[in-house]
Amino acid sequence: MKYRLLFYELQKYIEHKNALVITGMRQVGKTTLMRQLFEDIGDKPKLWFDFENPLDQIMFEDIEYNNIYKRLEDKVSSKGNRLYVFIDEIQNLPEITKVIKYLIDHYNVKFIVTGSSSYYLKNLFPESLSGRKFLYVLPPLTFKEYLYFKDIINLEEAHSNKIHDVLHKTDILLFKKYEVAYEQYLEYGGFPEVVLTQDNQTKNLVLRNIFASFFEKDIKLLSDYADIRQLRDLILLLVPRVGSMIDISKIAVELNVDRPKVYSFLEFLQGTFMIKLLPKFSHNIDRSVAGGKKIYFTDTGLLQAIGKVNEGQLLENAVINQLSIYGELSFYNKRNTAKIDIILNKEIAFEVKLSGTRNDLKKLKELALDLKIEKYYVLSKKFTDEKCIIPPVNI
Repeated sequence: MKYRLLFYELQKYIEHKNALVITGMRQVGKTTLMRQLFEDIGDKPKLWFDFENPLDQIMFEDIEYNNIYKRLEDKVSSKGNRLYVFIDEIQNLPEITKVIKYLIDHYNVKFIVTGSSSYYLKNLFPESLSGRKFLYVLPPLTFKEYLYFKDIINLEEAHSNKIHDVLHKTDILLFKKYEVAYEQYLEYGGFPEVVLTQDNQTKNLVLRNIFASFFEKDIKLLSDYADIRQLRDLILLLVPRVGSMIDISKIAVELNVDRPKVYSFLEFLQGTFMIKLLPKFSHNIDRSVAGGKKIYFTDTGLLQAIGKVNEGQLLENAVINQLSIYGELSFYNKRNTAKIDIILNKEIAFEVKLSGTRNDLKKLKELALDLKIEKYYVLSKKFTDEKCIIPPVNI
């Protein structure tokens, strides 16, 4: 069985006192990842709980937290040794955070937990737990992880995660080696089950089930969003807008709701990792926050399962997801006359093209230098020998 790259990061902190909290979309592999960590620690005193099972919650439903520890200790006869407690779907028992804090502070207990979304976890992990947790987001497979899961590259190559290491000119043979895999990645995305499924029809069924699961579980846990139909309609409205700035007023009119409700829906969709909202570039943080945002989906396979977009939109969405692992992303729009698709960490500019040209690079250079950004690249799906025009398969 393959390990996600995050597994190796979590391994480093398995002996640290802080709780390890893994969040992300449903079916990205959080439970599998935590199970691999559970197996990796061998015969150390350890317990596994699944909070989708009410019987597993009972162990922690006691106002006397010392009693909870004693029951946990007795369950594995740890007798003072470090106890490792793994909890899946922690959002199903919000009060568990108080127990975690107390047992970390008073006993030698290591917690490794998963939660379905950051939207819940914002409220689930209050400031009282600051300094007692390491929070990690597990996304769908990156393209490099995709290649690793498909046995096209090895683990060492998959671990190359510094942006400056990947922004070098590739050769045509390397491009051709990854070309077919990248087309599959664009079409079906990076959910592990989808990637490991061979039949395309089954891939589509799995993606539809993932979308259905989002409505069955994530939405119904939030009583504030009783009108599921409006949220569904919003998602459908967002699909053709991929790569475009969101006009909140127009969306509100189309949904027949007020603007605050649209904002709350978007916050929810971003918090449950369904979408990404890209802010406008600004050297001034306040202006960046205040400006309009562009919409993308977290997984291109899920995007394609919901509705169809054109080839350019699909490519740009995939590149956004690929570059997200390297830092903060923004975009630049010069009074609707010129634009830069993506700016990474305010220091590297990217323009995404199906077929990049020298003229595209020249325009990008002028805009980037005007913003005092000295590194710029055109990401071209079609291979070209031009300097600073590289294929997205590199990243």
